[in-house]
Amino acid sequence: MEFDEVVRRRRMVRGYDPARPVPPELVDKIVRHGLRAPSAGFSQGWSFLVLSAPEDRELFWTVTASTDGDAGGWLSRMRTAPLIIVALSNKSVYLDRYAESDKGWADRDEARWPVPYWDVDTGFAALLMHLTAVNEGLGSCFIGLPADRIAAFRSAFGVPDEFNPVGALTVGYRGTDKRSPSLKRGHRPVDDVVHHGRWASAAGA
Repeated sequence: MEFDEVVRRRRMVRGYDPARPVPPELVDKIVRHGLRAPSAGFSQGWSFLVLSAPEDRELFWTVTASTDGDAGGWLSRMRTAPLIIVALSNKSVYLDRYAESDKGWADRDEARWPVPYWDVDTGFAALLMHLTAVNEGLGSCFIGLPADRIAAFRSAFGVPDEFNPVGALTVGYRGTDKRSPSLKRGHRPVDDVVHHGRWASAAGA
């Protein structure tokens, strides 16, 4: 599939065919493409928890989600995904990397970072995996983990404290789906988003 077509087809899919597992070779390809993401200082401070066994996926949903607020049954549809990939970032890897001699931030001061690049880079990796799934004819959706469920998630899957779950990708062949009502908002006009040269004032000066 041409890249332009992948971008056009990309959307968050919330319903999957539970009878069609993702072939192991595609799971491997998706994860390996995530490893191709850029990272500050080539720190690569990410890790991916791949959940394909039914008992692991059920445990994930048990510890991270509830049916409260499941208007339209979106969560019930999400649970049909035969593959879940949790993308986790590791801040300490970046602080250690930039304390090395070629970077020189020996104090490991987190205040030097204008944004948490460990989370940004892990998001890049998740996007590459998401686009790879689309390219392979699969559906995918990126979701966050509720803040009050992260401790339970860590405990259930033995995740070390230094790893922070940035989000999870559900992946699978498309099944019964329903378009998000949020899409009625439409795309913001390019002129409202893109600023060439400088940011114009509210008066258009």
